[in-house]
Amino acid sequence: MDSGSTLLIFGILLAFLAAGFWIAPTLLLTGLVAMVFFTSAPAGPVMATTVWTASTNWSLTALPLFIWMGEILFRSRLSEDLFTGLSVWMGRIPGRLLHVNILGCAIFAAVCGSSAATSATVGKMSMPALKRRGYDEGMMIGTLAGSGTLGLMIPPSIMMIVYGIAAEVSIAKLFIAGILPGLVLVGLFMGYVVVMALLRPEIYAATAQEATLSLREKLWASRLLFPILLLIIGVIGSIYAGIATATEAAAVGVFGAFLLSWLSGSLTWTSFSESLVGGMKTSCMLTFILVCAAFLSNAMGFTGIPQRLASMVGDLNLSPAMLLLGLTVLFVILGCFLDGISIVVLTTPIILPMIVAAQFDLVWFGIYIVIVSEMAQITPPVGLNLYVLQGITGRDILAVSKATFPFFLLLVAALLIVSLYPSTATWLPSLMTRG
Repeated sequence: MDSGSTLLIFGILLAFLAAGFWIAPTLLLTGLVAMVFFTSAPAGPVMATTVWTASTNWSLTALPLFIWMGEILFRSRLSEDLFTGLSVWMGRIPGRLLHVNILGCAIFAAVCGSSAATSATVGKMSMPALKRRGYDEGMMIGTLAGSGTLGLMIPPSIMMIVYGIAAEVSIAKLFIAGILPGLVLVGLFMGYVVVMALLRPEIYAATAQEATLSLREKLWASRLLFPILLLIIGVIGSIYAGIATATEAAAVGVFGAFLLSWLSGSLTWTSFSESLVGGMKTSCMLTFILVCAAFLSNAMGFTGIPQRLASMVGDLNLSPAMLLLGLTVLFVILGCFLDGISIVVLTTPIILPMIVAAQFDLVWFGIYIVIVSEMAQITPPVGLNLYVLQGITGRDILAVSKATFPFFLLLVAALLIVSLYPSTATWLPSLMTRG
């Protein structure tokens, strides 16, 4: 297959996307065009076999369960309890309640898996409270948009499930690999807030209640955090200890989410039905994308495009650092037009042979691609977190993007740390009892 045909296929893919086609049909149609016009393989039977195999992949069952768990908790009193339980401890840290946004997003991310849902849930609760206390709106927006991306990194992550299925990598190992990088991001975000609070004291305001609570009162308020922390330990701890697979842990998570919702008094027939419908819609959308991406991946294999690209990259004799730099630039550009999941399903079939040829650890690369996907969540014009915060605050997208830009740079710093110290992502998975 010549270079002209390769460019034509990519041109067709871009044309479908530019025309506003949905991601899944775009992948399917591009694969069909590639198979019918550029290979001698039977397109119909290959498509039927691929779609069936991809849709019956056992690893895929973890996806709707984790999505449903997040939908249940999204409709519970979790965000209110998180704010109350965390805010009492932030009074003496420069930046004060801004850290509640960061820690609240980190904790909610550990039971949700969705970046936009994390920003929306914590933001709806914290924004009014912080406004009443006179906090700088730009910092409120930035901390929520940036920390909301933790929903992709801290397990259970929908993005990791998508990558694990596409790259045939252990989802359990990906989950555990995301813990330390997630904590690094939390540290970077909180460190930035501390520095800015020391340089610009006007970005936060002290209140008498925050400064005068006794230790006993703080501990009593913190009781609200225990249920959600137990759920996190139950889900992630069972995977790390080798007691449960990702799918089994997801089932535990759904049960725990129902229990928490019931105990908090927020489980009603309306909330149950809304969570079920919301989870079903999101799961069907992602499953449709994944099976179509699997067909495109097979079609690309028949055309030989990934192998040719890998060979071309190999002929350039790029160092691993230069290859990563080039991929990072590519992902940042794609992030301006596509969401993170679309980036993963579109690029994984093409770049995976290059990654294997460069001898990168596929679990580590999963963390790398999650970080660049996090960048896509806060990159205009289609960053989902930006639109979530725009809806909450009523500010225009440019103002939201400006407030979020420092956190984009912090994600770049995290990417550099993970690239220079790969053990940040690979150490914990190497200690797992069962992969």
